[in-house]
Amino acid sequence: MTDLLWILLALQIAMGAFDTLFHHELTERLAWKPSQKAELRLHGVRNLIYAGLFLMIGWAEPRGVVAIAVLVLLAVEVVITLTDFVEEDRTRRLPATERVTHTLLALNYGAILALLTPSLLVWSGEPAGLVAVSHGWWSLLASVAAAGVAVFGFRDLLASARSERLVQSDPALMGRELAGRRRVLVTGATGFIGRRLIAALIGAGHEVTALVRNPKTADLPMPIRIVTDLNQIADDSRIDAVVNLAGEPISDGFWTLTKRRRILRSRLKMTRDVRRLIARLEVRPQVLVSGSAIGWYGLHDEEVLNETGPANPCFSHRLCHVWEQAALRTQALGVRVVTLRIGLVLGADGGMLSRLLTLFEFGLGGPMGSGRQWMSWIALDDCVRLILHAVNDPRVSGPMNATAPEPVTSRVFSSALGRALNRPSLLAAPALPLRLALGDFADELLLGGQRVVPGRALATGFRFRHPDIDGALRAIVGAHPRRTTGAEAAERLS
Repeated sequence: MTDLLWILLALQIAMGAFDTLFHHELTERLAWKPSQKAELRLHGVRNLIYAGLFLMIGWAEPRGVVAIAVLVLLAVEVVITLTDFVEEDRTRRLPATERVTHTLLALNYGAILALLTPSLLVWSGEPAGLVAVSHGWWSLLASVAAAGVAVFGFRDLLASARSERLVQSDPALMGRELAGRRRVLVTGATGFIGRRLIAALIGAGHEVTALVRNPKTADLPMPIRIVTDLNQIADDSRIDAVVNLAGEPISDGFWTLTKRRRILRSRLKMTRDVRRLIARLEVRPQVLVSGSAIGWYGLHDEEVLNETGPANPCFSHRLCHVWEQAALRTQALGVRVVTLRIGLVLGADGGMLSRLLTLFEFGLGGPMGSGRQWMSWIALDDCVRLILHAVNDPRVSGPMNATAPEPVTSRVFSSALGRALNRPSLLAAPALPLRLALGDFADELLLGGQRVVPGRALATGFRFRHPDIDGALRAIVGAHPRRTTGAEAAERLS
């Protein structure tokens, strides 16, 4: 084993770790995509092969048939990797960085084979066995790498087996809750909520126009009309309802002054563009459902807040207030307007929960800060159904809270997610480092909260499919239903 070979192995380990953590876990979240069942199985088998190879290369030199077995495993790894390339191209759109990383991994692996294969061929002619060796720090590196890939290997195999339980319900069932055959314009169509909403509408036979930035990467269900500018919609177009969900993401980084301005301007510009479109249409839509957030209420402690609740000043309140006011001006055009104050939307495909699943699955999750702050949440499908309810029911106008009827504290939420995954949830994220790193973002979105209830939704007869956090999280992560114990019920109410 030459120093050059060890350097190449170290590069392979580093690039593999980057590919797994950044692409597979943080970006693509493959373990929570039912469509990637076969890819996860390939990753699991390949990682377990890597684990065995790293351990042996780090601490032993194979001889005879053992060396031949190693050569066979190296060849099997090549076949698995090629099969994986085909499966990835068949089932998902790879980001450019992942394609580059895969190319570098393949080239580096070829160089490793070129250096390692001659030694294995020589050793294969000797008596069978394993000769113990130590390469110092290189052997320790190989051991750490073996442990890491083994953990992810077993996890990917388990995730592959779990995939069948992660299949979402037929979105068409939600779309059929909207009476008649409607023509709906959706902005923010490729977002977490927008994509599921469009699937529900298309599945039920409604006619959808979607505003997107890049049609080539939109990947939306068909048949659908895609526009990149609202000016592409003619004055004589017939639109029954507009759902405006577009805006700069609010929860993906530090709230610099520039970031705050982008967040505010993107929402105001889109809402004004929607209002201008409605004003020039010959036949105006019946309703505009415009996005907002429970941040409208600002930060509160124990107070239960319905749509008439008070607001405390902070950036989130100022943002939601001006956003709602811009939408409500559309009422002057004779259009019913609903401002949907959306809570934490829970789903495995996006939003806050998708960022937590990996941590909690590996037993590294827990509450934020003290854990006493309230989290007002809603399951993704209930959020979509509530949007359709707002479109469908003429009694709904003005602000409407899109939250489940049972808000919970951060501690209760963490415990429920841990139970759903059968993992501990004891590692709380301390408040001080979060505040130092993220400033107001941490105070308003992570460490503070609001105890919001859906007063208007319940008053107009809306029924939640996932009213409690345990049932919602178990459905999302594919866990089997279980009965709630008395202690858990008391915790939820505390």
